[in-house]
Amino acid sequence: MGKKKSVKKGKKPHKNKPTSKKYSKYKIEGEKITRQAFCPRCGPGVFLMKSQGRSYCGKCHYSEFESKK
Repeated sequence: MGKKKSVKKGKKPHKNKPTSKKYSKYKIEGEKITRQAFCPRCGPGVFLMKSQGRSYCGKCHYSEFESKK
């Protein structure tokens, strides 16, 4: 029979996780909190992704294209 490899058990080293992207969706202007682009189909709470000259909703697949200037 073959020899089994021993697995080292114990604490794992701590890794810093990246912060949530939800904070980049809001802007604070004085006392008001304003939201970035929401999906017009899904309503408030569902954000549009911004990528390569278009905004896209991952939930309902709605997309807006920014015109080239």
